[in-house]
Formats: sequence, structure tokens, C-alpha cells
Amino acid sequence: MDSIASPAALQGVRVIEMGQLIAGPFCGKTLGEFGADVIKIEAPETGDPLRNWRLIKEGTSVWWQVQSRNKRSVALDLRQKEGQDIARQLIAEADVLVENFRPGTLEGWGMSPDELHALNPGLVILRISGYGQTGPYRDLPGFGVIGEAMGGLRHLTAEPGRVPVRVGVSIGDTLAALHGTIGVLTALYHRKVHGGKGQVIDVALHEAVFNVMESLIPEYSAFGAVREAAGSALPGIAPSNAYPCQDGWVLVAGNGDSIFKRLMTAIGRQDLADAPDLGSNTGRVARVGEIDAAIGAWTAARSVQQVMETLGAARVPAGKVYTAKDIAEDPHYRARDMLLTQETRDGYSVEVPGIVPKLSATPGSIRRSAPHLGDDTDAVLAEAGLTAEQIALLRSKGVIQ
Repeated sequence: MDSIASPAALQGVRVIEMGQLIAGPFCGKTLGEFGADVIKIEAPETGDPLRNWRLIKEGTSVWWQVQSRNKRSVALDLRQKEGQDIARQLIAEADVLVENFRPGTLEGWGMSPDELHALNPGLVILRISGYGQTGPYRDLPGFGVIGEAMGGLRHLTAEPGRVPVRVGVSIGDTLAALHGTIGVLTALYHRKVHGGKGQVIDVALHEAVFNVMESLIPEYSAFGAVREAAGSALPGIAPSNAYPCQDGWVLVAGNGDSIFKRLMTAIGRQDLADAPDLGSNTGRVARVGEIDAAIGAWTAARSVQQVMETLGAARVPAGKVYTAKDIAEDPHYRARDMLLTQETRDGYSVEVPGIVPKLSATPGSIRRSAPHLGDDTDAVLAEAGLTAEQIALLRSKGVIQ
């Protein structure tokens, strides 16, 4: 595990995570990496379904090893009143509550924001849901992929005229988690500076996606323009596309005026480099098909390595399309500690992504490996003031595990 000399940036902040799968837990992961004490409440017997998602090693998903590092697991049945009472007891001493249930779930357990703020006025409550806590769609079920569709992203992720495709990861959930993290940090700052009161952060999956859709709506508002799918190209900016090589693909971003000239010179097309109408983006967009064809013809006769060396020497931004193997073997990733070796509680080591962003004085760290279900139940409840006899009684009733 990493070790750092400086106190962690969020040391002393306690987070109760009452969510599962991706959006809420990714926020908890991020806060935990910077020092927050994240207590994850999971259902007894089953736990977070992410424990069993995708590839399994020694009975547990390797994804879990990343998503739940730096967390403590409390197996607590929130369907039982005694479980709800314990949750309230833990929340009463917390700084942040993260949940990504369907709207109304907390209220059904007697844990509405008003009730929780009466118990803990400084509590910051992050609520991530498909459509938000208000509005006509609030009660509809929503996953990240639905947020990507409603947020406008899926309409653009396709080759023209072909079926919209997902980007390959749960980007809607992760965007919601990152927006939620921003909200938590902002609310904690506000609490510290402006009187100690907590507040509710309402993050909808589709709104988090919509927030990164750049000029989509202004273009529709000003021109009635509906942006359409454009494959790997960047519409209205040229040249910026993926081009085939003999052994793979490269992305080339030659859309700066001076960069375009260097790119055309590097590929032997001085005629295009010197063309007056191609000296600005507007002219290049008008002839983008011709430009893309010229670049593609040049890359197709070369290997990825040859293309990268030539364009690197010409100071043209270009990048190989990486696979997991490429990332794992890349020296730049390792030089920046973006590939770390993490010990697991199942007795093996696994390489995992490093920590982003990188802070100079209080960098994030991996302090503890991802827990088994209920690993920390007794310790957390003892910290909350329960006696060994009370904990044993709760276990006999199936309230905890």
C-alpha cells in the first residue's frame, strides 16, 4: 500500500455510504482515496452486487478491489427497524451520507433529509438517482445507460446512420459520481465557512451527462441545429479523427492552424499546407473529407509506431488507441504512478488504477484493501457505543452480519 507523510486532505471526514454498484460507491471511493473514513453499509448475505460483477478471482470481482478500497464494510439489514436505528446512530456522527437509491427509499425508512438534519444539522447528504429527487420522472427507474441516452450522449456515439453504441464503460454513473464528489466538497467547504449547516446535493444521472455535452443546446437554440452522430470525427473541427494504420489505429488532432500546416508537411501534402482556404478551421471543415482522405492514405501505408514517431517529431498531437495491454506496458503510466499494486484480503496482489487528481501536498493513497462483507461491523458498532452483548444480540436476530 502507499504511504504518505502529510495528513490526508479529508482526514477526519466520516462518510456513510448507503448505495451500491457504481454511482454512489464511486463517489465514496474518491473521497476515501483522499483520507475520508468511508463506512459502507451493505445488506447481510448478499452485500453490494458489484462484488460479483464481471471477472471473479477467489470468489470476488476484481472490480470490487478498486471500487471499495479504503472503505469499511458494515453488514446491516436496513429493512429491519433495528437496522434503521443503527444506521441513524452512525449517520448522527457522520459528516457525509452518500446514497443512490430510488427517490423515496430513505423517506420510507424514516430517514428523510429533514429527519436526518434534525438529528445531525451539519450532515451533507448526497442523493444520486436516475432523474433527481423532483420532477415528473423522479419515480422512474434509471440506470447510467438511461442517463446517457436522455442526456444526449448516446445520440452522438455512433457512425452516421448506425445504431448508437455505449462508450464501453459506465460513463453515466461515473459522471454522476464525479459531480456528486464536487457537490460534497463544495458543501463541506460551505459548512466550514458559513455556519456549520449541512445541505442536500441532488444529482440526476442524465443531468450529469447533459452537463458535459458542450455546445449541444446553444447550437440548437441559436441555429436550430441538431448535432448528429459523426463516428470518431469531431464535427465542426478539422482535422480530428481516427485513422487506420497497418497494425492498428491512431487518433490525430491537427485542428490548430499551425498544427495543421505541420501535419500536412509531415505527410507530404505541402499543397494542402499552403492552401489559403485551409489556413483556418472554417475552410478546413468545408474540405474535411478531402483532408481526412489524405491523412488516412498516409497512415494506412505505415505502422502505428512509424506514424507516432513522424507526428511526434512534427509536434502534432497524436495517440495510439490503447488496449488494457497497452496501458499495462506503458512507461508513462508507471512513471506517474497510475498503475499500482494492491494487496487483497483474498491473499493475492492485483494491479489497479492509480489515484486522480494528483495533489502535491496531500496526495491520495490506498490505505486499506477492499473489505469482505461485514469485515468491520463489530469495530464500527463498538465505536458507535454498542457493547459486545448488544452486538451479539443484533447478530442473533440477523440485523447484522
